[in-house]
Amino acid sequence: MNRVIKVLKPVRSGRKSIDRGRALVTGGAGFLGSHLCERLLADGYEVIALDNFHTGKRYNLAGIARDAAFTCISHDVVDALPMDIAVDEIYNLACPASPPHYQADPIHTFKTSVLGAINLLELARRHNAKIFQASTSEVYGDPLVHPQPEGYFGNVNTHGPRACYDEGKRSAETLFFDYARTYGLDIRVARIFNTYGPRMRPDDGRVVSNFIVQALRGDDITVYGNGTQTRSFCYVEDLIEGFMRLMRSPAGPNHPVNLGNPGEFTVMELAEFVLDYTNSRSRIVHRPLPVDDPRRRKPDIS
Repeated sequence: MNRVIKVLKPVRSGRKSIDRGRALVTGGAGFLGSHLCERLLADGYEVIALDNFHTGKRYNLAGIARDAAFTCISHDVVDALPMDIAVDEIYNLACPASPPHYQADPIHTFKTSVLGAINLLELARRHNAKIFQASTSEVYGDPLVHPQPEGYFGNVNTHGPRACYDEGKRSAETLFFDYARTYGLDIRVARIFNTYGPRMRPDDGRVVSNFIVQALRGDDITVYGNGTQTRSFCYVEDLIEGFMRLMRSPAGPNHPVNLGNPGEFTVMELAEFVLDYTNSRSRIVHRPLPVDDPRRRKPDIS
């Protein structure tokens, strides 16, 4: 395994004084991670982004790469972390999150969730840092309860093609709460629902980006199943605000917290909206529903 760590040094000074401490963001070059890095910098943190750049992209960090309070480290959380990275807060967003990406190397996906969590929890333990885990609504599987409350245990296929991601995230949640009970770590666990916004990858295979790309190209809009399955979509800046509020809460809840938009749309409604908004002449075509694709997904955030 490659344990070489490449640090990209900041080259510009003159930033406002740092008063919030130092935050480590794993998966910092990804869709969510890059937005989180920007928010933390704006709030006065010194920020270290760590990414293996398998799905994260350096251009996502272009707007902050020269900030004196920002450092980027090329490293995989599966490998041992240098314990001398002294931080006050850790945000673990490291893991491919779209089916084409996490299914491309399912074993590494599972290792990223589990070994990555252990490595980061040990780092938090060493430095007494508050630590945030980006979990997922996928832990609910194809839910039998709707909307999904945080106390719902889910309906997940433990050995299907999506299990590397779903079960990896469930295992990471277990590790976080066991570390909290055993060592008194200050943890936060967020179950993230569908999110959209700038820096979504056009090839990530998720429904929003798929439909937009297909419509703009004039390709057929591919709807899997009959299109009656539902999703709820949260704008990325609203989600990041949720991250910050959860981390700022005076005492961490003793359970995971749903973060997402409680508004619900059918996949067909989304497809028709994209067609109308882009004035595309694309046709809607139907394909068989993928294995274990959830029929309904909506967070209970009450």
